[in-house]
Amino acid sequence: MLSTIGAKSIDDLFVDIKPSQRPKSFNVPTGKSEMEVVEHIRRLAKQNRDDLTLFIGGGYYDHYVPAAVSALISRAEFYTAYTPYQPECSQGTLQALYEYQSSICSLTGMEVANASIYDGGTALYEAVMMAIRITGRKRIIMDGGVSPIYRTILRTYTKNLDIEFVETAVSHGQADRAAIAQHFNEDTAAVILQNPNFFGAIDDHSDIIAEAHAKGILTIASVYPIALALLKTPGEMGADIVTGEGQSLGLSLNFGGPYLGFMATKKEFIRKMPGRIVAETTDASGRRCFVNTLQAREQHIRREKATSNICTNVSLCAVQASMFMSLLGKEGLRNLAQLNLDKAEYCRQLLEKIPGVTVKRSSPTFNEFTVSLNKDASRVIEAMIAKGFAAGFPLGRYYEGMENYMIVAVTEKRTRQEIERYAAALQEVLNDSKV
Repeated sequence: MLSTIGAKSIDDLFVDIKPSQRPKSFNVPTGKSEMEVVEHIRRLAKQNRDDLTLFIGGGYYDHYVPAAVSALISRAEFYTAYTPYQPECSQGTLQALYEYQSSICSLTGMEVANASIYDGGTALYEAVMMAIRITGRKRIIMDGGVSPIYRTILRTYTKNLDIEFVETAVSHGQADRAAIAQHFNEDTAAVILQNPNFFGAIDDHSDIIAEAHAKGILTIASVYPIALALLKTPGEMGADIVTGEGQSLGLSLNFGGPYLGFMATKKEFIRKMPGRIVAETTDASGRRCFVNTLQAREQHIRREKATSNICTNVSLCAVQASMFMSLLGKEGLRNLAQLNLDKAEYCRQLLEKIPGVTVKRSSPTFNEFTVSLNKDASRVIEAMIAKGFAAGFPLGRYYEGMENYMIVAVTEKRTRQEIERYAAALQEVLNDSKV
């Protein structure tokens, strides 16, 4: 092969890569039979804990996925489908994506949605780039309640771009209005807000959005879709671009993916939105049908005019989310959200009674809330694993000075007995002098 391509050695293939960054070895292990590979994977799988009761969230949640969703998305016409370039043989996929877009618009209160983005973090990045395209400005304000995972993704994706990020701290769990407003100027493209935020706090950002609009600044809202069944929508608040993680819409945790990022916006910004948009039309015979309309990806149009080269068959996850939302319907989603809210409140009431636990109640919350412990949260969480619980998300991992804080999440899957056992186990751990 080297002779055919005119290279003298393997090293010639990597001459453009700095020696310090080249792979140290190409010693690939010998092949295995199918039976040996299956056994190897089984041994690896046994290292996973599948017996933990989950009270951990942070943007990804242990919701129940109805059996009907799993059965339908496993049909070959869905999971083997690629980009629906030929509408005459892709009507099923196109209609499913059209229904998905419609559902996202209803859920967020926005006018248009795409289908779709890779995950919540990359959707937020795409929203930032979209705001920069619309305004021609390059300054982004981020509220401190925006997921630190998302903020890390933003900084990674934009490391080599000329974009200025300004971060403000939260106040009593909610966005600090004064801190955000003082950074508004003629160079600001957008302000990023999250609801509920990473600490679980619910907020009405209408006042911030109105003040931003008065200065020609766009607002980007990152939201938790299940919560939108009960909360004031970002559309009602006046948000310009809405993004979020769609994992809670019928997708399993799957050890971290694949997930789904959703994006919705106002109709006036539709040509600045990345991804594809499916629309309804009629064919030459007047029959109702569905087609791809706007596809501003670099393989479709000139590269310099492209908005993004993102969202290929992650649309399978969008179809799955569409099935989930269709199966539950409006009332079902509202009931699901109410269950999450009520069970989280019950858990919060139990934890408040435990010596050494302080539940933060300065702001209303949905199904996730912040607690302060009298011990290091990471150590407590480690001890709780031994008792069969993934107890929460340690805030000290991302926030300096919050080593004793953790976020607790409760979904509809948690039973009264599990919540009570969780509270009892937490009390035992806090009373253990060895932790």
